Amino acid sequence: MTNGRSGKARAAAARKALEAQRRRDRRRRHLFTYSMVGLVVLIVAGVVLALNLTGGKASASGIPASPALTAQGGTSRPPWPAPQDATARVTAAGLPMLGEEGNVEHIHAHLDVIADGQPVTVPAEIGIDEGTGQLSPLHTHDTTGVVHVESPVKAEFSLGQLFTEWDVSLSADHIGALTAGDGKTLQAYVNGKAVQGDPAAIVLHAHDEIALVYGTTAQQADPPASYTFPAGL
Repeated sequence: MTNGRSGKARAAAARKALEAQRRRDRRRRHLFTYSMVGLVVLIVAGVVLALNLTGGKASASGIPASPALTAQGGTSRPPWPAPQDATARVTAAGLPMLGEEGNVEHIHAHLDVIADGQPVTVPAEIGIDEGTGQLSPLHTHDTTGVVHVESPVKAEFSLGQLFTEWDVSLSADHIGALTAGDGKTLQAYVNGKAVQGDPAAIVLHAHDEIALVYGTTAQQADPPASYTFPAGL
């Protein structure tokens, strides 16, 4: 009898030990599952943060991934100098002032403005505040018409943003005070090809030659179709 009771006790102890082991195994599996879920959540959060920093609605630098496709500015006749308050105009264009030029998106386009058969100077230092040493990712350095895009994030930039920084109003029927009518039109060209609609919506691409020509049909006959960029641009 003693041996029978002892055997039953050992069997019961073995069953308890087995059950305890099973509980420990279940806990380990649950902990592993929770750890993997937590890791996945961290990875997803990191991806979302990276996307927010480099694109989407706006980057951490304040540069929108999609540019404004209209222009706001004054309606005077040319010439149009660079505005005195560069920072205010850059803000109006929806862009930030940076402490240095970016190099993630780094391209150059060229702009010609021709009014009544005469070239209009694209001024130096559009988007540059000499007083603070800051500049827009979209700017000019000189009067050659070369437009610099030097952004710390990947983004698109438009002609409308540049004209807002320049403080010159631009749409499909006018540039500044020069309004279509009485036999005159405003026509935009990109690489010699006519572009319809609001020229402010033109997105800048590397080595584009953009021409805005205001005047008669005869004055539209031979728009600039290309530009020889200096070496390194």
